[in-house]
Amino acid sequence: MSEKKTIRVIKKDERTRKQKPVVKEVTPRQTAREMVQTVTNWVNELQQKRRVETANAIKLMLPENPRASEA
Repeated sequence: MSEKKTIRVIKKDERTRKQKPVVKEVTPRQTAREMVQTVTNWVNELQQKRRVETANAIKLMLPENPRASEA
């Protein structure tokens, strides 16, 4: 009983630091696919914005109830 045993205290933060993060291997094909998807989304957003702007401009220029004297 005279020999002292060392006790090591492991804190929660220490435990999480030791775990190595899982490295997700990204292939060039996946990277290219993600870039294409991003650009496709940009194009779709731009087209949608233009459609809305065009529809609003047409509504301003052509009222729904034209006056008889102007027709």
